[in-house]
Amino acid sequence: MSVAQPEPGSGPTVRRILLGYQLRQLRESKGISRADAAYKIRGSESKISRVELGRVGFKIRDVEDLLTFYGVEDPAVRASFLTLAREANEPGWWQKYGESLPAWFQSYVGMEEAATQLRVYETQFVPGLLQTEDYAREVITRGGKKKLDDTARDRIATRMRRQERIRKNRNVKLWVIIDEPAVRRPVGTPAIMRAQLQHLYELSHEPNITLQIVPFHQGVFAAETGSFTILRYPEYDLPDIVYVEQLTGGIFQEKRSDVEQYTMALEWLAVVAERPEQTRKLLQQMIRELED
Repeated sequence: MSVAQPEPGSGPTVRRILLGYQLRQLRESKGISRADAAYKIRGSESKISRVELGRVGFKIRDVEDLLTFYGVEDPAVRASFLTLAREANEPGWWQKYGESLPAWFQSYVGMEEAATQLRVYETQFVPGLLQTEDYAREVITRGGKKKLDDTARDRIATRMRRQERIRKNRNVKLWVIIDEPAVRRPVGTPAIMRAQLQHLYELSHEPNITLQIVPFHQGVFAAETGSFTILRYPEYDLPDIVYVEQLTGGIFQEKRSDVEQYTMALEWLAVVAERPEQTRKLLQQMIRELED
């Protein structure tokens, strides 16, 4: 038996999900219920569920007890599982920014990093994963009305770091639908906006990025759902998660009926939005308008 390993550079959330996935496979292959597994580690059935979903850190003793219960005796295999468990408990790169990022957003960054498919709908601004650094600075400092202090610098750095994974890993698929007012809303100087629109145009040609704009003529109903992101983890056979960000916090929607509603909304938006090739033409038109 071999233990699957994450891609090099993957963070602790990826390792938690991978380890939980493999523990679940072991449990199911032995026909062991969650309740029996929970009893073995002196926990609840919900704890086993959270462990297998990669939502919590791992106690080494719990992993050892589960491996024994599942009949894993090979020292090398056990060592690989335990190494993965220790790595899963290490801090993520985003945690070095400390108090600059609220705890709820740090949780999102970890979940985002583990997802291999991200579907985003945005009604207010260009999504953070597609922003230029100058555009991000304007948004974070509210057009320069707030001081560019250490907190703002950390938030900008985090946003740029999140983008690296999309640009460097073509296996990560990003599908973004943006409401036209969000693309046209002036942020910073005309030069900053031109650069941002050009950036969107260039990114729209990337093979792992799909970009669509919902045009004005679709009316107000296109934006009635508000902004949201759907995270997908097909490699780990995990359910989709919807993330909705608010002014003072973020909400993860995990109930299947809720996720299905957001998924249907996104599919409808994809139909009423301009197709990718038409979106590129629209972006070129916007760029020309700023050059006049």
